[in-house]
Amino acid sequence: MLPTPIRTVVLFGKENVGKTQLAASLAGAPITASNFRGATVGCDSYRVDDWELIDTPGLLRSSDVETTRLALERLRGDDTVLLVAQGTALDADLADLLPLAAGRLGALAVTVRDRLARQEVETRLGELALRTGLPAVAVDARRLDANDRRRLMQALEAPGPVPAEAGLKFGDLIVRPRPLFFECSALGPFWALLLLLAPAWFAVDAANRLAERIEPWVGALTGPLAGFLASWPQPLAAILAGDYGFVTMGPLLLVWATPVVVLHALLMGAYKASGLLDRLTNAMNPWLQPFGMTGRELARVVMGFGCNVPAVISARSSSACSRGVCVSAIAFGSACSYQLGATVAVFAAAGRPDLVVPYLLYLGATTLAYSRLIAPQAARSPFNALLTEGRVFLTWPRPRAVWLEAQGAVREFFRRAFPTFFLITSAASLLHWLGPLQAASAVVEPAMAIFRLPSDAAAAVVLASVRKDGILLLAEPGVAASLSAVQLLTAVYLAGVLLPCLVTCLTIAREQGRAFALRLVGRQAVAATGFSALLAWGGAWL
Repeated sequence: MLPTPIRTVVLFGKENVGKTQLAASLAGAPITASNFRGATVGCDSYRVDDWELIDTPGLLRSSDVETTRLALERLRGDDTVLLVAQGTALDADLADLLPLAAGRLGALAVTVRDRLARQEVETRLGELALRTGLPAVAVDARRLDANDRRRLMQALEAPGPVPAEAGLKFGDLIVRPRPLFFECSALGPFWALLLLLAPAWFAVDAANRLAERIEPWVGALTGPLAGFLASWPQPLAAILAGDYGFVTMGPLLLVWATPVVVLHALLMGAYKASGLLDRLTNAMNPWLQPFGMTGRELARVVMGFGCNVPAVISARSSSACSRGVCVSAIAFGSACSYQLGATVAVFAAAGRPDLVVPYLLYLGATTLAYSRLIAPQAARSPFNALLTEGRVFLTWPRPRAVWLEAQGAVREFFRRAFPTFFLITSAASLLHWLGPLQAASAVVEPAMAIFRLPSDAAAAVVLASVRKDGILLLAEPGVAASLSAVQLLTAVYLAGVLLPCLVTCLTIAREQGRAFALRLVGRQAVAATGFSALLAWGGAWL
């Protein structure tokens, strides 16, 4: 018996219309990342019976040229298109989506049904289906029932030709969300910034409190083990239980870094699933325009705190004049899960967990300053009407929706952090045992003097330029104990921002070309050197 062929449905829609939630609810299964038919378009793939649902990146009006073009180029003639539009802004969504898929076979899903008069929506969509032959179904993407699933699958089984325009206005269905306190005053962007930084602060504070409780237990288990492993033959003993050994430094990653990563991912997942992240970033537009960015770009920088790679890829939907600034800000100031976790672990090892807040504030301030320096005049001009979306509705974040948003960062951390940490500690232990680490420190000692740092900090700076986990080498007892508060801040900051990690560099080169990546690396190294020296010498004089 021949297997049933897999049919493809490609979902198109703007950001925040419920497209991903709709696909996940239909499939009732976790997402799997993929590149759509070899393109560099990062997509999520779902299976529903003999259908494969491809969730493409959200569109942002006419500014999202690259993602739209790459995805449309890879559509086959027999692919079905599912256009996902928001019922509270149906006219605007249809005006942008229909021309993109005109002539193809497809169906229309209208989300946010719970915000509208259901009978009115069904009547108007029925009229649209009669006029165009395009099957249309109104749903609440967060709460699909069996009837909704059945109607959606029936629409996909009998798609109609997508028209170039709706031929029907839905203005009376538009519902506007009420403005919140940070959207109503001149100080609104300031309050929005505080709320945007709140997850990082809360995650660090809660993780520190938790770590203080469990560290003695972990130390009681790993201490005797490290003592036992120290008697093994060299270099195995150095790799496992030396000054940079995996067992010696492993508790720092397990106890201090892991809770920060998990808590921050869950909190940001709640922000995004509720719509609050979009409201906050849009509220900051007036303050961000002088830096060549909009709230959309800031949202991508915040996304980079989980992982820089998807953040850089998502910058495709930025406008042409601000995309380079957005990618540069991600490479410079997005402390990914490895970097943030390692930073917290280093401060904890030095007995100064209170340094996390000034570190984040300085990182944020210098990222904005760096963006201002590199932003083209067109992006910074007050006459440039940067494209942004309207306010989205806030919804109570459901646990499943939060996990769907957070699972990528958490899974990536657990899948890669521990193996990578073992490789870094092994390399550092071998170099220390063989002697090259000490020799390299002597060579770069004059450079460390520029930042008022001892030569022992050089290894962490060098290794962190390849992988941000290398910052953990600063937690080695002999290094951490020898640094003052200002030196500790300087060392962690310099190691974190001197260069983007290797994976981020390769992603940027693939996305925007090798020439852009090389320029970015050079500019970032110069800016990081200046900001680090300013912190080192300015902090010493205070």
